Amino acid sequence: MDREKQIKKLRNRKKPWDIIIVGGGSSGLGACVDAASRGYKVLLVEKFDFAKGTSSRSTKLVHGGVRYLQNGDISLVIEALRERGIMRNNAPHLVQDLSFVIPSYDWWNSPFYGLGLKVYDLMAGKLGLGPSTLLNREETIKLIPNVKKEGLRGGVIYHDGQFDDARMAISLAQTAAKHGGSLINYCSLNGFLKSDDLIHGVQLKDELSGEEFSLEAKVVINATGVFSDHIMQLDQPGTPNKIRPSQGVHLVMDKSFLQGPHAIMIPQTSDGRVLFAVPWNDYVVVGTTDTPIDIALDEPIALEKEIDFILENASAYMVKKPTRKDVKSVFAGLRPLAASNDQSEATKEVSRHHKVTVSTTGLVSVLGGKWTTFRKMAEDTINTAIAVGGLPERKCNTERLPIHGYDYNVSWKDPMHVYGADIEKIRALNPSGNDSLSEKVYITPNMIQWGVTQEMAMTLEDMLARRTRCLFLDAGETEQISLEVAKIMATHNKQPKSWIDTQIKTFKKVISNYKI
Repeated sequence: MDREKQIKKLRNRKKPWDIIIVGGGSSGLGACVDAASRGYKVLLVEKFDFAKGTSSRSTKLVHGGVRYLQNGDISLVIEALRERGIMRNNAPHLVQDLSFVIPSYDWWNSPFYGLGLKVYDLMAGKLGLGPSTLLNREETIKLIPNVKKEGLRGGVIYHDGQFDDARMAISLAQTAAKHGGSLINYCSLNGFLKSDDLIHGVQLKDELSGEEFSLEAKVVINATGVFSDHIMQLDQPGTPNKIRPSQGVHLVMDKSFLQGPHAIMIPQTSDGRVLFAVPWNDYVVVGTTDTPIDIALDEPIALEKEIDFILENASAYMVKKPTRKDVKSVFAGLRPLAASNDQSEATKEVSRHHKVTVSTTGLVSVLGGKWTTFRKMAEDTINTAIAVGGLPERKCNTERLPIHGYDYNVSWKDPMHVYGADIEKIRALNPSGNDSLSEKVYITPNMIQWGVTQEMAMTLEDMLARRTRCLFLDAGETEQISLEVAKIMATHNKQPKSWIDTQIKTFKKVISNYKI
């Protein structure tokens, strides 16, 4: 992906686009892949970087949602389990099976969850990842050695999926581009073009150069997640809010807090949620919280009470109890929950189902949803856009569409597995550029070059937060290597020393949000 070439497309295109998508997170990128693979002329623009917001800040799980089953949201669980299997088939280099152990301290818990998870397995059908099984006390301890042993009666093991969210987003962008889609990051929506109160295009601004564009489109899609209300109100001032943002925080610690390849699922925290401790890239991700938020920030900040909540609930189930000094990184994300009519409903009870709406001006908005169901969200959104824009009908074909980098034989022990089929291309860039710059987080000069030249990494944050996951794994170590990374980026994007200085200054402000 070459950003300058994409900008030239904006300057040179004379005909209206079939579809313009605003928003470069999971829903927008999924819609772009769907539209491009159907043969429509589609443009996606993102104000910041691809997956800058919610879509890079998940628990890294591709799952049906055990908690949703407990809440009785059967249709969502069935849909998510099906989509989980499709993701696993279409992106085996990015999605893998992960086993979860639920420790039990009451005599009735294991049979209760065992029965529920058997139903979970049945719902997955042929797309299941493995059967759930009851465990005795000794088997539970063997699988999760750091679990609290006092009062432990046994447990249940079940299977769900794990993925790298930001790398999936970049791979979706590359997939869309491969099928003829156009995508540009750091390009914001300033307004809509209208005639007779109907949208027929957009006004855009290149945030890096300041250049402005007025582009015609047969239909415009709002896929901006927690910022959807802002776009709908830009279209029609006074539109009631339809998104209830909820903040989820995760703490990252070293792998000694799991001591094994299995995740822990704590079924009942002090606020009634579930808590996960998930192995990821030689670290452990622990979370999450569910805090209603009134104002959606571009860079969400973890609240002290959220950090304390995770540490306290994790400590109740672990022999080695995590403390603040054990936290390598903390990240916060905002869930774009589609609001129900019951505003008093707790955010943890709000359904994760998605909605596709159409305003009287013709703006198509996709609201709510979750990463696991991004493909189905995209299918529903593009089907709606076809009707609104009067586009020729073409069937969705993403159920069996390989995601960029598809490689069924990739080794998950290889820290570069997320690149899939591109691994050898990256390693071949420079024979001397394959050593990691750090012993704590994996990032090589060749990966940096690839991110700049092939993945539209425009800033130091893009590289260290989303093209690689250094910032999300160890904020302190990432700060140590940031200058060297900036220098390598500047070499490949031909930037002066002043660019390096500006990037370091800006990135230091970002890093502060990931430290506690």
